[in-house]
Amino acid sequence: MDATPDREPTYPRPATAWWGVGLFTLGAVLSYTDRQILAFLVDPIRASLHITDTQVSILQGAAFAVLYSLIGLPLGRIADLVPRRALLILAIGLWSLGTAACGFAHSFGALFAARLLVGIGEAALAPAAISLIGDYFPAQRHATALGVFLTGIVIGAGAAIAVGGSLLQLAQTGLLHALPVLGILAPWRIVLVLAGLVGVAVGALMFTLHEPAGRRFSVRDLTARIAGLGGIIGTFRLHARILGPLYAAMALWSIVDYAILSWTPALLMRRFGLSPGDVGASLGLVAIVGGLVGTPLGGYITDLVTARRGVGARFPLLFAVALAGTLGIPLGLMAGPTGALASAGAWIFVSSAIGTISIATVLDILPQENRGLGTSTIAFNNTIIGLGLGPTLVALATDRLFQNPSALGFGMSTVIAPSVIGAISLYAVAMLRAGHASACARTIHEQHAS
Repeated sequence: MDATPDREPTYPRPATAWWGVGLFTLGAVLSYTDRQILAFLVDPIRASLHITDTQVSILQGAAFAVLYSLIGLPLGRIADLVPRRALLILAIGLWSLGTAACGFAHSFGALFAARLLVGIGEAALAPAAISLIGDYFPAQRHATALGVFLTGIVIGAGAAIAVGGSLLQLAQTGLLHALPVLGILAPWRIVLVLAGLVGVAVGALMFTLHEPAGRRFSVRDLTARIAGLGGIIGTFRLHARILGPLYAAMALWSIVDYAILSWTPALLMRRFGLSPGDVGASLGLVAIVGGLVGTPLGGYITDLVTARRGVGARFPLLFAVALAGTLGIPLGLMAGPTGALASAGAWIFVSSAIGTISIATVLDILPQENRGLGTSTIAFNNTIIGLGLGPTLVALATDRLFQNPSALGFGMSTVIAPSVIGAISLYAVAMLRAGHASACARTIHEQHAS
């Protein structure tokens, strides 16, 4: 229920609110684990279903990204009107069913359809969680709660590697064959079905979420809310000169995110002969630590710089952090696994930090009533471009340009280098335009004052 001007909004007890944030974070971990877990199963899936790297990349990227992106925009509006607890329970159940169904697929088409279910379900998580965070905390504490939630996303990316590698190793050694029903499946299928079952348990926990009173479902209100886009379009148009390059920079950056997360496990196993367990332990640890440190550190530095130099200082900060992203370019060219892991870890750390800074910057540009759709727009761009193109471009470069699966590293760097340089250039454009806008605003203010 919207707060009236003459009455302060009420918030749940801190323990209740933080329990909710904890569940959202757990949901984010599960979401990114299920989204990225195919990266660890590339070679077993290729061998079992007799498909190419390009087809696997479509399963990792386009099969998930298309519906996730398209349905995410209306869900950004829907989450502001319907009971979000029910939406989260339904969403987690749907994507968990899709993940388990991947484990029973016996053709490229069946696996593609199951990945579509994963994309539809996961699209509801961020809009619903961020909407509830807005009702759980006063405005001055939103950033902290948002930072915790985003940390779950980066943990999930690492967990997909660590958990996927460990489970695959266990299944390949026969230690999971005693499981009823699942034990007769191929190892990669066991991993996917177990991931889906874990999702069912997480979905059940969402019944304990606090849903503020007054939220009721109404088809008429929902239709009006989705259709009433005139004011939102005007708001985005007003800030388009700055939002445009910011959104584009984040989308290019996400191409590298998904290229690295989708193909680094296969690179380490193909080129350096590491076992799934070794890759899961090493790369999973690197990804989790990099995300755990980079995400909150990005938020802390952003608040520190803003307090000392104002909101406009975030744009030079974005550009400076983006320059450090060049450390990820040589990942595929490293001569040994240690160098490749170091490059991947540096990228994950920098990307986690810049993700927090970028999202906070975009949401602070938009008014409160448009931030749900603003979040969905970021997810739309990053998913349709990053996940839709990142894994597939690497596969195409490997299959078509270098025509050799062992040249995967060259394919990765061929995609990473121009994407990083393009993102840095766009952050520079946003910085220059923000500086120009601030200078114009100061001039107008001085003229009015005189």
